[in-house]
Amino acid sequence: MVDRRPLIAGNWKMNFDHLRAIAFVQKFAWTLKDAKFPTTEVEVALFPPFTDIRSVQTTIESDGLGFAFGAQDLSPFESGAHTGDISGEMLAKLGCRYVIIGHSERRQDHHEDDAIVSAKTVAAIASGLIPVICVGETSDDLEKFGASAVPVGQLREVLTALKPDAEIVVAYEPVWAIGSGQAATPKQAQDVCAALRAVIAEEMSPEAAEATRVLYGGSVKSSNIASFLREKDVDGALVGGASLDAEEFAKIVQFPRHVIA
Repeated sequence: MVDRRPLIAGNWKMNFDHLRAIAFVQKFAWTLKDAKFPTTEVEVALFPPFTDIRSVQTTIESDGLGFAFGAQDLSPFESGAHTGDISGEMLAKLGCRYVIIGHSERRQDHHEDDAIVSAKTVAAIASGLIPVICVGETSDDLEKFGASAVPVGQLREVLTALKPDAEIVVAYEPVWAIGSGQAATPKQAQDVCAALRAVIAEEMSPEAAEATRVLYGGSVKSSNIASFLREKDVDGALVGGASLDAEEFAKIVQFPRHVIA
């Protein structure tokens, strides 16, 4: 059985200028150090706005902090006349390891459909980045189709465009839970994450399904993170608002201290 190292990812969304980003990373690192928490137990990834990535990179690397980082989006195009777009190669040159793709706010605000999400995922992998593929259902979807139908369909669409050995992360984010304060229950998260893992097994391979980390996101906080991570198929969290508070995010990262086997 593959040992999937938990991944705690902080999506800052459109928050923090580059100076505040530096201050946050330093405070977050100091908080973990003061708590004597070895981050080898958990992989931490930060997802700042594009304008902050260089500052975050420099802070992490110069201080030897060991955090991963990535971007919140990328262009499906390699280069060319695409004003405002940021290519995967540009992100890779900045040292990004990950890139979030298909977040519900991108799907809603920028009308990104499954075809665009698939194209961006392919572009990310071609540039050596690991895509964090976001899937999830709205409250209407939940009522009409149940919890897993829409996210499973979204993920299947992407997987059909990938090679069987592609390295990916999947994030299940029920749209109705994001920023609402109403998280899914651990059982709801487990059921959908298990369904998503089954799709990976079908479309890629059982080995890929066993190795792929599936995250939960949606009103994650320090008081509920441990309950999610006790579930068999939940391998981490994509954290939104709570990742903007250095002390709260540090508590979330330290979830292994609160997990009871």
